[in-house]
Amino acid sequence: MFDPSRDQARQFFIEAWRKHRDGSILTPLETMVVDIVQLHPEYQPLLEDPEAIDHDFAPEDGQVNPFLHLSLHLAIEEQLSINQPPGLKPAFAQLQLRRGNRHDALHDVLECLGEVIWRAQRDRQPPDGAAYVEAVRKRASLA
Repeated sequence: MFDPSRDQARQFFIEAWRKHRDGSILTPLETMVVDIVQLHPEYQPLLEDPEAIDHDFAPEDGQVNPFLHLSLHLAIEEQLSINQPPGLKPAFAQLQLRRGNRHDALHDVLECLGEVIWRAQRDRQPPDGAAYVEAVRKRASLA
């Protein structure tokens, strides 16, 4: 899954959740997805809906895109597992310690990642890993 389409990415989440519910064997990445989905019971009915893959989530209507949210969670878990960008893992550990809750700390990191991605798109530049880590460090000192 190096450059999946929107539908392929959504199908991956739907299929991982289906396999979990059916008691099928999961890949390590699917296990990560299931762990994330279990943190978000509000998204579970969506992943069980056969029409979910085609659903549009309009920010102007105040809708959060659950697939985007889950995808960012997954990206952060992968980044933490390899400490990429360098310094993210210790910055996250400090943030988690201050927040006292892994999931709340992950949501703080998710906001930092979202901001870095938004800036990169706006400026038509690659994401700034150092700025990302610094934003997490700042959150850790403010949390």
